[in-house]
Amino acid sequence: MARRPLELLRLLTRAERLAVRRLQSVLDEFDCSVEAWRVLDLLSDGQGHHMTAVADHAFLPAPSATKLIDQLVDQNLVFRRVDPADRRRVLACLTPRGMHRRQRLLREVRADWAELEPLLLEEDEGEERGGRPAGLLERLDRLAGVLEDGGGVTARGDVTTTRAERAVERGR
Repeated sequence: MARRPLELLRLLTRAERLAVRRLQSVLDEFDCSVEAWRVLDLLSDGQGHHMTAVADHAFLPAPSATKLIDQLVDQNLVFRRVDPADRRRVLACLTPRGMHRRQRLLREVRADWAELEPLLLEEDEGEERGGRPAGLLERLDRLAGVLEDGGGVTARGDVTTTRAERAVERGR
């Protein structure tokens, strides 16, 4: 793993950009953007999701997510419905055509990434087992969670409070 935060950031950025480039090369055949792919993936659970969740999942600002949903509605891949739990909100849902498109894209993406999967999952078997460290995907998920929460991690892997929380505690 990277020894310095800047090295870690560089490696993560490089890996993300190369992964997106590879994914986009598959999606280009279907005239689909990575952001649209992310939205189709989120909505594939059949639950319907509000625009905030769509924007978060696609890593888009809310206005851009709304514009993307508009485009997907125009393509008959997504439809909107009123949220039964809160009638002021709208949920985005996949149409049958959208579900079919997502399944087709998923097959193509999986086929393209099949050669990489053994490398990614080699050590990815969960928490330490038999002295082996947690795998790459779990470590990245844990890192994202810690960064999202604004905390730090101790040498043992425990999450600590944020700098702001520590400053408030000192002020008491």
